[in-house]
Amino acid sequence: MNFISTNLEGCFIIEPKIILDERGYFMESFNENTFQKGAGKTIHFVQDNQSFSTKGVLRGLHYQTGEHAQAKLVRVLSGEVLDVAVDIRPDSISYGQSFSIVLSSENQKQLFIPRGFAHGFLVLSDTATFFYKCDNFYNKDSEGGILYNDSSIKIDWQFPTEKLIISEKDRLLPTLEFAKKVW
Repeated sequence: MNFISTNLEGCFIIEPKIILDERGYFMESFNENTFQKGAGKTIHFVQDNQSFSTKGVLRGLHYQTGEHAQAKLVRVLSGEVLDVAVDIRPDSISYGQSFSIVLSSENQKQLFIPRGFAHGFLVLSDTATFFYKCDNFYNKDSEGGILYNDSSIKIDWQFPTEKLIISEKDRLLPTLEFAKKVW
């Protein structure tokens, strides 16, 4: 596995080693020892989540606060998404900055998103199955979120706004300025 830094401290891309032959391919999608060595820290994942969505579905930007904050390791099992991480750690030099990457079943890339980040994704293909590991259990009372089109973050979703499919809950999220604090 190849670990590639992003512009957001602690957030990185993981490119797996894919072995191809006439039968198809094989890859190791996760190995705790390899991950911890590449990440430079001990992360213990406790929960796996999976969602299925259609083209234009935008989920996010979500996070968990306080003792329930979550680090995530995200990937796409089928289809293609634009995946976005936003640093919302108040003392970070990259506070309010975002990073986006296309994750797909073709490129098999993964994105590690540390605690203190908001996360969201937009489905670019007809359908997509999205999978992620969390290092902390979900807690409804600790939910936080930021409006997907917050002008202070300036995310280019690379998709026509009028074709986005967004839940009512996500449409009502606050901007970063008024969002629940992470810590």
